[in-house]
Amino acid sequence: MIALFIELQEQYIPASDKATYNVNRINSHTILNYLSPTIYTDAIYRSYPYTCIIFFSASPFTYSDLILPIFTDHTTRTNYNMKLVTYLRDEVDQLAILVGDQLYNTQDLDPQLPGNMQHFLLMWEEVIDIAREAEAQLKAGKTVGAAVPVPYQSVDILAPVPFPTSCRDGYAFRQHVAAARRNRRIEMIPEFDQYPIFYFTNHNAIQGPGDIYCMPDHFDKLDFELEVAIVICKPGRNIPAAEADNYIAGFMIMNDMSARTLQMEEMKLNLGPAKGKDFSTVIGPMLVTPDELEHLLIPARPGHTGKNYNLKMTCRINGVQVSEGNMGDMDWTFAEIIERCAYGANILPGDVIGSGTVGTGCFLELNGTGKLNDPNYQEQWLKPGDIVEMTIDGLGTLTNTIVEEDSTFSILQLKK
Repeated sequence: MIALFIELQEQYIPASDKATYNVNRINSHTILNYLSPTIYTDAIYRSYPYTCIIFFSASPFTYSDLILPIFTDHTTRTNYNMKLVTYLRDEVDQLAILVGDQLYNTQDLDPQLPGNMQHFLLMWEEVIDIAREAEAQLKAGKTVGAAVPVPYQSVDILAPVPFPTSCRDGYAFRQHVAAARRNRRIEMIPEFDQYPIFYFTNHNAIQGPGDIYCMPDHFDKLDFELEVAIVICKPGRNIPAAEADNYIAGFMIMNDMSARTLQMEEMKLNLGPAKGKDFSTVIGPMLVTPDELEHLLIPARPGHTGKNYNLKMTCRINGVQVSEGNMGDMDWTFAEIIERCAYGANILPGDVIGSGTVGTGCFLELNGTGKLNDPNYQEQWLKPGDIVEMTIDGLGTLTNTIVEEDSTFSILQLKK
């Protein structure tokens, strides 16, 4: 048998599409097992984090018959990549490059590098190569400038972009939208498939890991939302989706905290989220540049433009996993969201844009599905003392504790 070995990115097939692709899960085998023609009886699928190899031969097998998953440890790759962390030093927000579990202050690495994220983003195209070279030297075990390694766990970590120029949140996951509408017994809205939408949230309520302070009214159906966020690294206007990925500095985990009772009351007036969403938007724990995730690139959905990534997303409350999704299930790409954001408007370095909630990524959706399937289902909502841990492949883990503010003030009680 003559075979040509070609290494590809792993194939990601959304759960909803597996029947279309006629895929089967298989166990691991050796290369020699795979060379046996008798195994090629069906299309073969294996989920992340594996790399596919396609074998071509003179046999009558189709390409899909010959898709083979080979176990690959992607953590050993040596491409230059960047993880940027904002932390507190001498009561001032400082910027560092994370290498392993050690932080290296950017200005200590090279005086040409800005000392905080705001300035770094403003000067992105001028300084990113300097930062990459410094990181490469650090990974080679060399001393760079005056930088002294600081253990990541020994400092207070802030939001990667503590002072964003704006904050928008999208609505990119059809699974979440469809489930939320199904749970309310209403049809899927057709406009979702026509254009990507977003709203502006409170960019002054951005925070990173740590305590989330909530008022009494917030605890009336307090919820998390598991999302991915990007930050913009250069100004632009009227940007085509085909070019929009070039404006992304990197990716972060995002938790769009939501007070559902406040949100649902004000949404009746059709003006969009306000008090139900403006008290805390959590991002972190680091900003990961796109090249860090190149090995997890997957195609956009058919008919869509831009990059997407095969990143598993989970949320745990007090150590119990309540949510699991994948960034690869985004129906609208960040490139398409940027295209709409930038139509007739300027986007700026430091603008943060969220993806919207991944499927199963909030209690609102989970509770609705639970009650639909079981009339005796007990709703879950966040309460004081709860620990929220969000993990996304390649982006780390974002951990927060829910804290009740010492106040009895209530705007719900002010209703006429």
